Amino acid sequence: MKYLSKSLLLINLILLFSLPAFSQKAEKISQNPTFRVEPPSWWAGMKHPELQLLVYGKDIALTDVALEYPGVVLRKKIAVENPNYLFLDLELAPDVKPGSFEIAFIRERETVFTYNYYLREREPGSATRKGFDSGDVIYLLMPDRFANGDPANDNMPGMLEKADRNNPGGRHGGDIAGIRKNLDYISDLGMTAVWINPLLENNNAAWSYHGYAITDFYKVDPRFGTNDDYVALVKEAHEKGLKIIMDMIFNHCGINHWFINDLPMSNWIHQFPEFTKSNFRAEAITDPYASEYDRNKLLQGWFDTNMPDLDQRNPLVTEYLIQNSIWWIEFAGLSGIRLDTQPYPYKEMIAEWGKRVFNEYPDFNIVGEAWLNREGMNAYYQKDAIVGDGYNSYLPSITDFSMHGAMARAFTENDGWSEGMARLYYVLAQDFLWADPSKNLIFLDNHDVNRYFNNVGNDIDALKMALSFLLTTRGIPQIYYGTELLMDEPEHKGHGEIRKDFPGGWPGDAVNAFAREGRTNDQNEIFSYMQRLLKFRQHSLPVTRGKLLQFIPSDGLYVYFRQHEDQTVMVVLNNSKSAKKLNMTKYAEALKDYTTANDVISLQKLSLSKGLESKPRSAMVLELSR
Repeated sequence: MKYLSKSLLLINLILLFSLPAFSQKAEKISQNPTFRVEPPSWWAGMKHPELQLLVYGKDIALTDVALEYPGVVLRKKIAVENPNYLFLDLELAPDVKPGSFEIAFIRERETVFTYNYYLREREPGSATRKGFDSGDVIYLLMPDRFANGDPANDNMPGMLEKADRNNPGGRHGGDIAGIRKNLDYISDLGMTAVWINPLLENNNAAWSYHGYAITDFYKVDPRFGTNDDYVALVKEAHEKGLKIIMDMIFNHCGINHWFINDLPMSNWIHQFPEFTKSNFRAEAITDPYASEYDRNKLLQGWFDTNMPDLDQRNPLVTEYLIQNSIWWIEFAGLSGIRLDTQPYPYKEMIAEWGKRVFNEYPDFNIVGEAWLNREGMNAYYQKDAIVGDGYNSYLPSITDFSMHGAMARAFTENDGWSEGMARLYYVLAQDFLWADPSKNLIFLDNHDVNRYFNNVGNDIDALKMALSFLLTTRGIPQIYYGTELLMDEPEHKGHGEIRKDFPGGWPGDAVNAFAREGRTNDQNEIFSYMQRLLKFRQHSLPVTRGKLLQFIPSDGLYVYFRQHEDQTVMVVLNNSKSAKKLNMTKYAEALKDYTTANDVISLQKLSLSKGLESKPRSAMVLELSR
């Protein structure tokens, strides 16, 4: 058990499974807000004309509702099982003006309270915002572990868990101020986008640092900062050429979420006579022979005792989640979303969400986390997938776990028919299964798996080859913070180990790895190697936009080309322990009339007519010229 003491968990479970005894539950739980409207505001000029407000307050369903504002019509009032909730369906005219209007709640002809609702003016260009794509490289960071820019918010009133850097599973104090302070570091490294693990409120007694047990979908956790701080972060990142990707969770929330403490409806979440955990077998969704038992166990079981599983079959839940994501895109100026656990919510809801988001923002991007290790199962979840059941998720990008698995072993094995670098070849050879593999998110590691440097046995040469491949093959590369520092912790020791603090992010740290002088020689070597590749990639159309031409790995060599119009980049990976002379005639179809090559890594100019020799355990990234 991670979040709750046994006694507290027992109380929560008793309350949770005692629906519809709302009045008794409301008396026992003191954490609920007295009055709340969500979304707390909206925007004039959105394409979707409908807005559904969740209104929470004591016996709010017993009131009548009145509002008057040009272009806003109350179409429907929806009462549910719990009288403390009321859902209002509003219709917004295309020409409705920004402004505010009063929503009056009336009982026995008397107004008992009012709420001033704001329709904001949209920022110029918000509808045509550009999402992340294959021209980007994404830096993934965990905010609690990256940098503490404001120690004053480490412990905040009303927040159950206090900071303790000595606890690998506790809160360490990283925050939005720390990220803002180090945006130049991220940009200077050569990154163009930042995916930040969840920043929303996680008011849980323990293990709250990771952010995946949300207790308020509209509020940044005060230990990270405020909503305004988040907006300021996004704005400052944009000024430095960095896109911000928000991590969102639709499958579950936190046990201490205010609406879990006073459920709107019995089917707001999945409930069982006793605690039931998911089987975590996402294969059941794509399996044409799957039993209903297995599929339902995946979809309806909880991630953990602290993470109630939302039931997206409930249309009110679906609308709540869709509107929440659109609210954050518009409010914060986001460039993308990373969707946690894509197969676990009902796939029909995900498709509806995708359509709604891209109706508002056609050039936006979303990457879904589909943690499956087979190419076909991964590809099923991408927009316009070629699948037998006709499903379309409408999500353009998917986490490529098949490629992740291949990269984890490619540079540590002796090359064989299907081993070593042949693993990379075989994954790419199955790209016919994807609707658009150039939009796949590719990664060596992330916050849930082994650090890659640990995977390769702390072999710097293997890491260099892996980075060269990651940054030059098809797809959208993502790099986990600390890779540039050779962080090497294994996942089996606990997630706290693979999410260690960035050295120098805290006042008083012994070293400051944000600065060159604070890094070891090996760290600076890999930092510079990455930086050179990343800076080159930013301006290389063949790598970011070009087609891929690969040759079957043999004799320890894997050679492939990226081609865009009259520009070509050649990549040579030598996984063997000996130097290799390339047979240039083998690659004649790609080399054409190119005569010279600029080595991006060594900065040497090479003559192709003299042939190429690859050093043992090395990578060459070559810009070809005539």
